[in-house]
Amino acid sequence: MGISKEELVEEIFQMVEKAHGKRKLKASDIWKDMIKKHPEVDKKIVQDAIKTLVDAGRCVYTYFGGSFVEIPHEEAAAKH
Repeated sequence: MGISKEELVEEIFQMVEKAHGKRKLKASDIWKDMIKKHPEVDKKIVQDAIKTLVDAGRCVYTYFGGSFVEIPHEEAAAKH
């Protein structure tokens, strides 16, 4: 039996969280790593898991010359 969608979502979130502030991850970086770790999943399943994280507000897509998946940034104005 393969990994459940919920487990995949959590594993992706942990991967993005670990990279936060150190390196920006592209969606392709994520699905390549997940397919390597879990050969039973495919690109579409990983993209769906990323979409679940984005829809829930746990991750966001950012664009700086390329699209990246990141943890949402806290705005400076929101700190006051």
